[in-house]
Amino acid sequence: MEGLRSALEFIIGLKEKSMEPKVLQIEGKTYCDKDLTRYHEFDMARIMSVNTLTAIVDYIKGKPEELRAASILHVVSPTKVILKSGLIDERNRESLMEAEAIVNEFRFDTYYDQERFLIELQANFMDNEDLQKIKMVAGNIQSGTTANYDDDGVSQKTTVSSGIANKTDVIVPNPVKLRPYRTFAEIEQPESSYVFRIRDTGEGPGFKLVEADGGLWKNATMKKIKEYLEFELSEELEKHNITVIA
Repeated sequence: MEGLRSALEFIIGLKEKSMEPKVLQIEGKTYCDKDLTRYHEFDMARIMSVNTLTAIVDYIKGKPEELRAASILHVVSPTKVILKSGLIDERNRESLMEAEAIVNEFRFDTYYDQERFLIELQANFMDNEDLQKIKMVAGNIQSGTTANYDDDGVSQKTTVSSGIANKTDVIVPNPVKLRPYRTFAEIEQPESSYVFRIRDTGEGPGFKLVEADGGLWKNATMKKIKEYLEFELSEELEKHNITVIA
């Protein structure tokens, strides 16, 4: 029994040794055969979330002592901006603040019924001439009258009410220029081209808008956000060594 006990202790010892991490030097580089978790990392601030560009501007102007030697304002998208530090000791970056715009989500390339479509237009778009045209057509269309006007997949004609008993055939406006609310309130909402489509359903007409600019508005809007931040923080950017990228 004593021999068996010694053998078991020897085996357990071998297992414990095999579990210990081994550090090797190969051609001047350090390797370890185990995945190690570090418990004492560089102290980092918890990111603060806001919804406006004004909040970021106010923070930089009001709390400059909390910034590191160099910072970056990263315009990630038309709806997100992050304030980050420059590289710290461990080649990492500290994220101090994230601004994410509150935007109404209009579902492009999706058909709406008549009532919902009219509500969404008023709630999610800035008023302009083309929006008025779409609202006029959508609000007065006669069910069952939409027909193909041309075979290009865009142009259509339909019948709208122009009085109690009068009906008029009209060409559906296409393409249309609209300004949906889709970036920060401090920035001018970008104008883009859309294809306006109508179809007959069993429960009445359906309407949808399809984006037709290939997403070019995103780059233009991010540039405007960058220009806004550079204007509002013209003194702070130089004084605190802050770089704005988009």
